[in-house]
Amino acid sequence: MTIFPGGRRRAALALALSGVLALTATACGDDGSGAGGDKGTEGSGKGKITFWDNNGGVRTDVWKEIIADFEKANPDIDVEYVGIASKEVQSKYDTAIQGGALPDVGGVGAAMLAGIAAQNALEPLDARIEDSALKGKLNAGMLASVKSAGGQGKLFTVPTSASNGVLYYRTDLFKAAGLPEPTTWSKFYAAAEKLTAADKNRFGYTIRGGAGSIAQALDAMYGQSGITSFWNGDKTTVNDPKNVAALQKYAGLFKRTTPAADVNNDFTKMVAQWDSGQIGMLNHNLGSYQDHVKALGTEKFRGIPNPTLDDGTRVQVSNPVDGLGLFSSSKNKAAAWKFIEFAASHASNSKWNRSAGAIPANTEAARDPWLQEAEPTKLGAEVLFSGKATIVELPYYLPDWNTISKAENEPAFQKVLLGTSTAKEFLDHLAEQLNAAQAEWKQQNP
Repeated sequence: MTIFPGGRRRAALALALSGVLALTATACGDDGSGAGGDKGTEGSGKGKITFWDNNGGVRTDVWKEIIADFEKANPDIDVEYVGIASKEVQSKYDTAIQGGALPDVGGVGAAMLAGIAAQNALEPLDARIEDSALKGKLNAGMLASVKSAGGQGKLFTVPTSASNGVLYYRTDLFKAAGLPEPTTWSKFYAAAEKLTAADKNRFGYTIRGGAGSIAQALDAMYGQSGITSFWNGDKTTVNDPKNVAALQKYAGLFKRTTPAADVNNDFTKMVAQWDSGQIGMLNHNLGSYQDHVKALGTEKFRGIPNPTLDDGTRVQVSNPVDGLGLFSSSKNKAAAWKFIEFAASHASNSKWNRSAGAIPANTEAARDPWLQEAEPTKLGAEVLFSGKATIVELPYYLPDWNTISKAENEPAFQKVLLGTSTAKEFLDHLAEQLNAAQAEWKQQNP
């Protein structure tokens, strides 16, 4: 699919949408499929619904367990599961909005929420939650986050989980090298150097250079610069000189203390490489914790919050809250909503987040004993909700955020790693795009 920058992308989507609505209006049957802008119906509350998992493969097993539980409790509803890899889900939704093949329910992360909501593809859920058993059972911070991310002051998803940046490190390798825990950025860089022996295929760190690289780079950048806001007035701070210096230092690790293959690594390749090799440290979120436990046990690694500055100052960027959206085109919204309620309930939300090692949105699930047993999740929750960190809120509300932070700049970040572009050139270009997107959004939302 062609990716259009800025407003041209949305204009193209709107034009394509108007052309296909007539074709799809009669093609959408009782399975709930439809196009963006189609108002759908409540339906009978029975029959078949389709669910798109936005992290298919990685979370397929736990979703199938939850679906089996739901179908047992609701024998008159059949849920068709469709797993979509996280790196493909944005394009799948955009294509479905244009072509009329949207699911009834889908996983929608906050990073792509505004772009989908702007195309009238998602049902606002505020009133449904008010009348639901979920009222008062969802984390207030996560609700505020997804409401902000939608860009229209409405709830377009029921939040299910939150994550945050984690620094996983090999305790066995650190102990053998006599290194302290990498709790500060200076200790992190020192450890990356000392643990590297490239001639023996040992490296201090693995850096994310492929899909999903921008969010991780921003987290490392703001964490080191100590800058506490994404905006200074209407201008972004991404290209502040302190951020430029931080990114230059971070990117400078590539090939010196990291494997050369990192330039193309998405999270699955990066995690697999760390779990099976002799690499000292890995930055990822809570979602890979169980993978590390399976590969290494609990004795060879720890997962701690991202490093602080030497004075203990902790700054980190916001991680997108994941959630479940009800698509406006569904012909069976009543059944689809039942599934969302069930998936976000205490037992199901606890089951899903325990499998993922993430922080539950359901407040009852967040008090379950397993959360105390999964150390990275426990520490991450303490950082997120204890007020000990300054969170730089990324502008998920910009409809173009996901495109800017992925398709348009991941290849540009690879050039920084490879040394064919500088951190300043990269961040100046990123700032131009963000400032233009912010100005357009403010014009449309005075």
